[in-house]
Amino acid sequence: MNLNGLRVSRETQEKLEHFAALFQKWAKSINLVAPSTKETLWSRHIADSARVFQILPGPREWVDLGSGGGFPGIITAILLSEAGAGWVHLVESNNKKAAFLRVALNETGARGSVHAKRIEDASSLIPACDVVSARALAELDKLLDYASPWMCDGRKASAIFHKGRDYRAELDKARGRWDFDLVIHESKVEADSVLLEINALTAKA
Repeated sequence: MNLNGLRVSRETQEKLEHFAALFQKWAKSINLVAPSTKETLWSRHIADSARVFQILPGPREWVDLGSGGGFPGIITAILLSEAGAGWVHLVESNNKKAAFLRVALNETGARGSVHAKRIEDASSLIPACDVVSARALAELDKLLDYASPWMCDGRKASAIFHKGRDYRAELDKARGRWDFDLVIHESKVEADSVLLEINALTAKA
């Protein structure tokens, strides 16, 4: 199977297909993504989430913030299961969404665990990671606030965030409070969307 250039095994394809079926079932009763985007589950959500793993491949320790419907956290955890190493900590304060995420991890054998906590409380449970991810959660300035416990004060985690067409305005605002190294990656799914890879985060004095 090819996910926008990322080749996956038949076993991983079956896990992704099982996750997609679970998602469609649960999305009938809880709001996992915007209703208008449910019909483009594979192209808009699954393939776009796999792009994160393309950019930062290999076994790593991840923290996925506001995991919601499982994007990109569950997709990353499924792809890590093919590698047989690495782990995703999915942080989701909504108990119904957290329950869905636990079922998805359990039934796909993905490499991850769910923390039904507020993002602000998560760093006390997960002291370190290699990558922080988030999708459709908040403006960049706020995301950097959330990610800073894993990225600042001597910690060296990277961050990768999906952003839409207004990302340049969000970057300008964030640079008022933060210094960071930035690489902009194209989405490959949505023409106006990008993935922002951020390193060396420090808060401005």
